[in-house]
Amino acid sequence: MKNLSPRNRFLLILIAATLCVSSVTVYFTNQFVSHLAQEERIKIDLWANAVKYISTESDSCQDFSLIFEIIQNNRTVPVVLTDESGKLIGFRNIDIPDVNDTLSVNKIIKSMLNEHEPIEINLPDGSKNYVYYFDSVTLKKLNYYPYIQLFIVLFFILILFYSYNQNRKSEQNLIWLGMAKETAHQLGTPTSSLLACSSILQEKYSDDEVIKELEKDARRIETITNRFSKIGSSPSLESLNINQIISNAIAYQKKRCPESVRFFFAPSRSEIHAKGNEVLLLWVFENLFKNAIDAMGGSGKIGITIGEEKNYLVIDIADSGKGIEKRHFKEIFKAGYTTKERGWGIGLSLTKRIVEQYHKGQIFVLNSEVGKGTTIRILLRKAL
Repeated sequence: MKNLSPRNRFLLILIAATLCVSSVTVYFTNQFVSHLAQEERIKIDLWANAVKYISTESDSCQDFSLIFEIIQNNRTVPVVLTDESGKLIGFRNIDIPDVNDTLSVNKIIKSMLNEHEPIEINLPDGSKNYVYYFDSVTLKKLNYYPYIQLFIVLFFILILFYSYNQNRKSEQNLIWLGMAKETAHQLGTPTSSLLACSSILQEKYSDDEVIKELEKDARRIETITNRFSKIGSSPSLESLNINQIISNAIAYQKKRCPESVRFFFAPSRSEIHAKGNEVLLLWVFENLFKNAIDAMGGSGKIGITIGEEKNYLVIDIADSGKGIEKRHFKEIFKAGYTTKERGWGIGLSLTKRIVEQYHKGQIFVLNSEVGKGTTIRILLRKAL
């Protein structure tokens, strides 16, 4: 508890208090239901004794007004009176359409027997009658009440957790967006200065290789700044030739990886267009290619295939790297998760954010086998 933030501590205390109150309420409700069930049993015993008294004293001149009042007073508990052979003698508070339908009557009696043991009435002539009964409607409703109560409590706890997680995600998004905007802003001015200086130098020393490389690095910083500015705001989406986007990403990555890394990509004959932002999608593929190269240890094959599925383009990126255990399939996209000694664990998290939040697509591990490689699948909406 000491290491928890005040908000988390308050959340745990609130949940604990809710569970305590609900547990106490459920306990006392169960006690009340149990007591009510006993009261109903006593009522039916009294009803059975009243029936027995009338049947044994019917020939004597007795005042049965109190007895009849006891019998008539049962207006809630369904009861059935039978002889020892199971023949129906009488019933109360239950609908029996046809008293001569033995099968229906026996079915009702069997149901009553499943709920309660029958009350036995010993008659003077040695025969027996039996009283069968159901719980009253009120008691049945009260039996379900604790479970309904628990369901409501659990439902509110789930809503509490959901609201808490949504609030935390909103805060994380605001922090993420704020950092992206601030990064783009901070890089903007020096980048502009670098580009201006490199242009001036290139005019004076057009053949100098160092100046040319300086120009490339300045352009690269400009690209990174542009990417962060897109992350920090709602990017505009347009129809993009996905074959060209992937080809550009491969061309860029080839210049920066060992020759032992081979790319296999056969663009489709016809142009396939996805709805997206070019700057951010290039970043996605560069991140995935770089991650695959790292997983292969700088040597292996990366295959890229494109297909179509309803309103989506299906892009599979398969590498021949070390693979991922199934239990880590979702974790690799979480911020901070990394298997590299110097990694920050934000590359795939950023990629997922770009694909799913900005492009309303999906990205996930399609399959992977340790020691053989991994296939990442991306679903992007088609440009209609």
